[in-house]
Amino acid sequence: MNNQRMSWQSFKDQLKTHPDQILQFQFAAEKFVAPSYHITEIKQAPITSVDCGGKMNAWTEIIVQLWEPGEEQTQRAMAVSKALKIVDLVENSLPLNPAGIVKIEFGNSDFDTRQMYPNAFLLEGEDLIVDLQPDATQCKATDRGQTCGTPKSKLAVLQDAGQTCTPGGGCC
Repeated sequence: MNNQRMSWQSFKDQLKTHPDQILQFQFAAEKFVAPSYHITEIKQAPITSVDCGGKMNAWTEIIVQLWEPGEEQTQRAMAVSKALKIVDLVENSLPLNPAGIVKIEFGNSDFDTRQMYPNAFLLEGEDLIVDLQPDATQCKATDRGQTCGTPKSKLAVLQDAGQTCTPGGGCC
């Protein structure tokens, strides 16, 4: 997993530093989650995977889900202190991994639901803005300098024997 992503502990520490600010989430350039949003749940998701290079990977994600009600209920978003009360309520029942990678899950009628990473915290007047960036797929094998799907040595043996790698052939 990308080590540059924000941990749950870092995310909470940023919030704790600014309890009196108003918490805003920016999901695209100049586009913000409606101020009447709710934090509907906080999920802890342990992930275990095997990548295309055959290496097992494991990490934990902490997913904060935001929801916009059908009708705008307020003109002002929640204070950071209220968000921290929700975090405390959750952590009283579910101890969250402080090293877990934070994702914010959000969508509305104009923006398909997706999970995004907190990219930065921005202070603008009374607002603490969490600037979000989209999640993206990655190939962990190529990130390690390996070939995706086929170890280089096996591919070289196949090529030397005049064989090609085909779907279902066991090398892809």
